[in-house]
Amino acid sequence: MLKFTIQATIPGAKGRAGTIETPHGTIQTPAFIPVGTKATIKSLTPEQVASLGADAILANTYHLYLQPGTNILKKAGGLGKFMNWKGPTFTDSGGFQAFSLGPAFGNGSTKIGERTDASKTKVNQDETKSDTGEVLNESSVKLAQIDDDGVTFKSVIDGSTHRFTPERSIEIQHDIGADIIFAFDECLSPQESYDKQKAAVERTHIWAQRCLIKHEELQQGETSLSSARSRLAAGQALFGIVQGGRHEDLRRHSAQTIGALNFDGFDIGGSFDKKDIGTAVGWVCEELPENKPRHLLGIGEPEDLILGIENGIDTFDCVAPTRIARNGAAYTKSGRINLFNTEFQTDFSPIDAGCECYTCKNYTKAYVAHLFRAKEMLAATLTSIHNVYFLVHLVKEARKAIVEGKWEEFKRSYEL
Repeated sequence: MLKFTIQATIPGAKGRAGTIETPHGTIQTPAFIPVGTKATIKSLTPEQVASLGADAILANTYHLYLQPGTNILKKAGGLGKFMNWKGPTFTDSGGFQAFSLGPAFGNGSTKIGERTDASKTKVNQDETKSDTGEVLNESSVKLAQIDDDGVTFKSVIDGSTHRFTPERSIEIQHDIGADIIFAFDECLSPQESYDKQKAAVERTHIWAQRCLIKHEELQQGETSLSSARSRLAAGQALFGIVQGGRHEDLRRHSAQTIGALNFDGFDIGGSFDKKDIGTAVGWVCEELPENKPRHLLGIGEPEDLILGIENGIDTFDCVAPTRIARNGAAYTKSGRINLFNTEFQTDFSPIDAGCECYTCKNYTKAYVAHLFRAKEMLAATLTSIHNVYFLVHLVKEARKAIVEGKWEEFKRSYEL
């Protein structure tokens, strides 16, 4: 079972350092959790991810359900054994796909409060690729339809229809066998009206209770479970999700409601305005129980991680480090750089001076920039190694600063 311990706090703020103990190991918090959507962190092996210092990984329930399918995952002994990841694992619930393939599909909506041209929206492009790498027709009917009972999806692989309810999401996550699983929820864009956000919050609360009932039922073995599912479900922790968009009253109400339920920890989901992520996270963390871990879903920019930590977040996940790496972007202490820029063709310094990652210790900006221009696969791998290392170790340095009482000094060291 999950055990959470707080070891130190930030004076005058909500941030803390601690540990989350799971059946497959301990997560030192705060921690950045790389995302392996389909049981792989893109362009990296699990062994490479572990060598970069990651304590855990997060995979996607919807995509794993479609491919390879839960039967294969159960036969393999669960997600960790299937992908040869020795440490703790998380799975999200499929709720974000209800947003990205439903209301956000084809219109440029994102989790952060920006609206872009649909053809440039990476969420939509990545979510709607078939197994052959082709982008499905974004002008067609949306691939997720939400109702009070659940979500009907059209497969991003072959167009077949699949039904997710809160109960079905929990069943699938028990089959996948992650250490920490998430309740099924409804996420909306920050541009949606107050009334729509309120309705999504209330639906999320109802679904949360249904998820808890199903989770407890499966753990107690009161249904006709297979022995494989029983073994995988043993010790799984369920996190409830707080929604509410940009609205303080909805966020606080959701945190109070979800916080009063018997969850093992909590996720802060939904969407935010870039300028007020810290404020919105602070509202929620003021309401949630202090003795349980808090996870911030899908947020991974360096400045947002620092804001989240200061306001009480324990773990984060995001696809950003490998996604931007595939497009030639790299994190540095002075901000993000684009390795396609001409200036880097003759820059024989590492991506980030002082970085101890494998890429920075062995290669130059000029070499990696050459690989991108030559369209070599190694470009994405080397840049992903750097970006994942950068975020994982930024958060590890934040943890060290909290423990040593040097938080303000740590913040000043990042020119973000």
